[in-house]
Amino acid sequence: MMKFEKSLPEITFAKNPSDADTAILATFDDKKLSKSATSLDKDLDGLLSYQMESHAKFKGENGQTLCIACPQSGKFKRVILLGLGSKSKSSAESLETAGGLLSSALKSAGAEKAALLNADDLKTKTNNPIMGVLSGLLLGSYSFDEFKTIDKNKKTAPVKILTIITSAAKSAEKELETVKNTVESVFLTRDLVNAPPNKLYPESFADIAKKTLTPLGIKVQIFDEKSCEKMGMGCLLSVGQASEHPPRLVIMSWEGAGNAKQKAQKPLALVGKGITFDTGGLNVKPFDGMVFMKVDMGGAAAVVGTMHALAKRKCKIPVVAAIALAENSISDEATRPSDIVTSYSGKTVEILNTDAEGRLVLADALTYIQKKHDPELIVDLATLTGAIMVALGLNHCGVFSNDDKLWKNLEKASKDTGEKVWRMPLDPSFRKEMDSDFADIKNIASGRNGGSCTAAAFLEEFIDKDRPWAHLDIVGVAMSK
Repeated sequence: MMKFEKSLPEITFAKNPSDADTAILATFDDKKLSKSATSLDKDLDGLLSYQMESHAKFKGENGQTLCIACPQSGKFKRVILLGLGSKSKSSAESLETAGGLLSSALKSAGAEKAALLNADDLKTKTNNPIMGVLSGLLLGSYSFDEFKTIDKNKKTAPVKILTIITSAAKSAEKELETVKNTVESVFLTRDLVNAPPNKLYPESFADIAKKTLTPLGIKVQIFDEKSCEKMGMGCLLSVGQASEHPPRLVIMSWEGAGNAKQKAQKPLALVGKGITFDTGGLNVKPFDGMVFMKVDMGGAAAVVGTMHALAKRKCKIPVVAAIALAENSISDEATRPSDIVTSYSGKTVEILNTDAEGRLVLADALTYIQKKHDPELIVDLATLTGAIMVALGLNHCGVFSNDDKLWKNLEKASKDTGEKVWRMPLDPSFRKEMDSDFADIKNIASGRNGGSCTAAAFLEEFIDKDRPWAHLDIVGVAMSK
């Protein structure tokens, strides 16, 4: 089992700085020195205020940093000013961005022990910016160099110790624990996405999910190719039949940590596309389209990371998740364009393009989760179509939903976290494009127009009537370097 070790900064809380070599002072774009900053500025004979006023580029904009060298007689070797932008427009996204850029600034400066001096001076009416900055700083410390051998022993965190000077250390430590748990889950997701396909394939992915999530209290079931064949999962099997690494369906169940009433609720359901490598099959991709196809399991990685996060935070209600894992390869066993297969739902699918495989594995997983677990709602995540990048670029996730309430909840979560989403249309006209002359449905439309919409229409065919469902097409946000 792959296990990647991360070197994270140690974050502590104290009332006074001890032996830090670097002082950090955060400022909004008004560039007003807080009480703590004014005290340090006085000790440095006005060096900070002079630099802030005279520096042509430092405006206190979000994520801007200014490193100021201190006199040899000073308490610190350097002071890093961190801009937080507009106080009134401060958000989870802007604070995370600032924290990530602070991580880079500390690394560039060679800081080993740093102290953020003015945490208590930065609170706004809506939030405590420090936790957002710390989240960004921890996320910004991520690297994936597990397969490098050069300078392997020199790998270090951007800063070894970061001390936050605050009078509310106890509550801050509790908040930080939540932040660190989330960061840990994000790192798990990133490691899965970054792992090379000769190391991460359906069997090894399933093994990682089981060994990582089971100790947290999540029940993990793995269905191998024989089990999937016995159940009649023709779509999932057709995608993986050319590979030496056969498909897997992984079901993860969290029973909830709340009271009896909360545990008795219908579960929420998550479903993830897990194509561990996508050659396109016999409809082979060109080099530019294939080179990053280890990322085609990003939806499954996000689902595993989310289940990890829910268990770490002791989610009160039940959640069930499915990831459909397959490697879309080329061999004499490969699915051919115009093959017809029978899905787990019993509906037949004409496969006209073997590179439209993600929707096939999702079809069987979506059907399974509904038949066996009858969830309250379903959210699926998939690197499904290049068309969504054409429509929305690399910063927005396309959301297709049959339920306005579910969409509004996703939209609110988007605003709370800074993870951008945009609602896309589900319309009967797109479903008509998927009509087949020979089967119940075909896996691609007749033309290229509205590719992400017709893909969503295909998935909707496998959703029970009146079941709240949202499909997140995450190609752009998953593949953004």
